Amino acid sequence: MSSTSSSTSASGAVRAHYLVDGMTCGHCVSSVTAEVSAIDGVESVSVDLVAGGTSRIMVVSGHPITAELISEAVTEAGYTLV
Repeated sequence: MSSTSSSTSASGAVRAHYLVDGMTCGHCVSSVTAEVSAIDGVESVSVDLVAGGTSRIMVVSGHPITAELISEAVTEAGYTLV
């Protein structure tokens, strides 16, 4: 299974999904959301938390964001992009 997928909406927004390991609580979600939101072009971040499992984050941006940038932000928050 791929850890990322993306699509572009009619409004031009890019939605990309990533899988993240290690998150267990709301504080984890806040940390990841803050780090990923700081990337230039990111408009919103939503997290589907699976405590102790593999969580899914959705990033909406005005242009494609590389998986490498997302990985760096997730790592900075203390977690692992799958």
